[in-house]
Amino acid sequence: MPRWKELPSSLDERVRNLVVQMRRLKDRSGLSLASLQSKTGYSRSSWERYLNGRALPPRKAVEELARVAGGDPARLLVLHEVAQEAWTQDAATAPEADTPEPRGGRRMVLIGVCTAVVLGALLAGLLIAAPWGDGGQRQDHAAGARPGPAPASRGAFAYRAGQTYPCTVRREKGRLYAGYSSTRTALLSGKPGWDVVEAQCLLGHLGFDPGGVDGAIGPRTTRAVKRLQQKAGLAPDGVVGVQTWRVLRG
Repeated sequence: MPRWKELPSSLDERVRNLVVQMRRLKDRSGLSLASLQSKTGYSRSSWERYLNGRALPPRKAVEELARVAGGDPARLLVLHEVAQEAWTQDAATAPEADTPEPRGGRRMVLIGVCTAVVLGALLAGLLIAAPWGDGGQRQDHAAGARPGPAPASRGAFAYRAGQTYPCTVRREKGRLYAGYSSTRTALLSGKPGWDVVEAQCLLGHLGFDPGGVDGAIGPRTTRAVKRLQQKAGLAPDGVVGVQTWRVLRG
């Protein structure tokens, strides 16, 4: 089997995580791009773009990949939800989301592009222009979701070995907050930051010791996340995504 092309260095980490998981699922299935085209209704060229990070696959394409490759769609759809948010934020540099090309021709492509532009504009309109805190990380104010308490302005996060942060966890509007971040969607899988500090505080509060609350995801924090996920009935992958935040926030 040929090696995958290296993903673009400019690709957002949240989108990269989705693409990597889709690649792994395809590799395990042994399906070729031609087989994916015949089984999903999405063209071979579309799958090439999706699996090389040049286009964001639509939700339906992710579901179809999981179906034909025998994978669990739940985790892929969580990663897609987070990746879609990142893709929308970076719309100035990313191509539009693709649509299926079973027989379309140019007219179908144009319709798909127009649809993607309209959907992107609607989604952008649903995001409230909230204050930017936590070192440039946007506070989550998706439509229909009440924002949590705004954390104090702390500036850009800078990891320092040995430095830890105090945790004071409070319940606000039915959810738990430690005051470092109000996110409910940030995908945490390696990069240090205030979101990680928040997650570490909540893990400790719920009885899952993450080690030092230092804003970096190390082995102890990863093990704590996996134990929390196992107890909550989630896939124990050690990655904090939308579903894991839901458990952390209580």
